[in-house]
Parts: sequence; structure tokens; C-alpha cells
Amino acid sequence: MNRILKTLGICLLMAVTAAQADAKSNKIAIAAHRGFWKCEAAGQAQNSIASLKAAQENGFWGSEFDVHFTSDNKIVVNHDPAVNGVSIHDNTYATLKEQKLKNGENISTLDEYLAQGLKAKKTVLVLEVKDQGSDERSVELADSAIARLKAYGLFKPSRVIFISFNYAACKHLASLAPKFMVQYLEADKTPAECHADNIKGIDYTYKAFYQHPEWVAEAHKLGMEVNAWTVNKKADIQKMIDLGVDCITTNEPLLVREMLGKRENRK
Repeated sequence: MNRILKTLGICLLMAVTAAQADAKSNKIAIAAHRGFWKCEAAGQAQNSIASLKAAQENGFWGSEFDVHFTSDNKIVVNHDPAVNGVSIHDNTYATLKEQKLKNGENISTLDEYLAQGLKAKKTVLVLEVKDQGSDERSVELADSAIARLKAYGLFKPSRVIFISFNYAACKHLASLAPKFMVQYLEADKTPAECHADNIKGIDYTYKAFYQHPEWVAEAHKLGMEVNAWTVNKKADIQKMIDLGVDCITTNEPLLVREMLGKRENRK
């Protein structure tokens, strides 16, 4: 019995050591959260065309952005459901189009954003389908976003990945576009639960991985990718690096780049 327990202990130690070695050797990508907006070139304007351009020019693996429907089904790029206090969902694009971002840009349409996306072939567009208040409306937004991506020749797994807090939208995207990376954001499901619905990745707040560090290895074992958001402080960045996540979404992409060094995954 002692020999068996000793053998099991050695096997467990070898497995842990191997997992730690993998975590220390994998390449980690950087996704600029709402674009690389914390710089002079972008004028501190989140989700702006300038922030996407800055992410592209700095060679970050990805640039994350958020899309919403206006009341007349125009897709616009913005994180919050309102711009300068004006509700996106309750107003037409004609009402919203003159709303200014911090750098003076008008709120952009998805078409305008994709036109800039075409200008750099290496930076992946990390498209967040924002919850639209119902599963049906969120799925409709996902379908419309795909239509616009196709119109610009960007509906390719190498050019775009999809993320969403709306699980129905994630399941729909995984079914409709099985070759694409789709990642769920809410952190209320295990990797196995997402995998069972053919969702290829998890993109959870770094705080979830403090509570469930085992989810990183579990996801990798299932062949899934792991992203962590929004990781801005050195201690948290280092923890995600040590856990071996595949991508770090951050408002501080230059800091993450400095900390990753040769481990940064650049396309």
C-alpha cells in the first residue's frame, strides 16, 4: 500500500511539474481593451478609430471593442449602453451619430471601425457582442455583425474572434461559425460546460482565476483557449502569466508587453 501511495504521489508531482512547465513556456497574446486608448495618439478615447489604429501600429495581437444596436438597427461601437447620456438602444443612428468621444471623434459605426480594421492584417479584431437586453436581440446583433464582417472580407478565423456575456449569443456563434474562436465572458460556467456547447474558449475576469486557477489547465486539457480580462496591475498580470493563460486583455498593453518580454505572442 505504501508503495502504491508513493507511486501515486510521484505521478501527481510529475503532472503538476509538467503543468507548471507548460504554463511557463506558452506564448501569451495581448488584447488592447477597447483599443490602445491610453496614449496620445488615441486621445484617451476608448473604442475610437484612433485607439484601434494605435493598437495596430503598436503590433498588439488583438484590439477588443464592443458593439450595440441602435433603435433602427445600425451597429455602433461603444462600451456603455449610452453615449454622453444618450441611450444607444432607444435612439436612432441619426440622433447618435454626432455624439463625440473624448478625442473629438463621432461615435463610430461598425462599418467605419471595420474599414480601419482592414488596414492592418495582423491585429485580430476581438468583437464583443454586447447583451441587448434579451437573448433574441443579442443573437440578432451577432448575425448582423457577421454580415458586416463578410461585407468587408473580414469574416475569417484569422481576423476576428467573438466574445460575449450573453450565453445564447455565444452558443449561436459557436453553431453558426464553428471554425471561429468564440469565448464566453460571464465566469458562471466551468470550461467543461462551455466545451459541451462547442464554445472554444473562456474569457473571464482575472478575479475568477484567483478563485478557480484550475480552470486554466482544465480548459487547456479540453483544447480551449483562455483569456483574462481586464488585467492592469503588475501583481495580477504576473499571476495570469504564471497561470499560463493564452491572452491578457488590458488597459495597460505596454506594461504587459514589458512583463512578457519574449513570451509575448505576436502574429
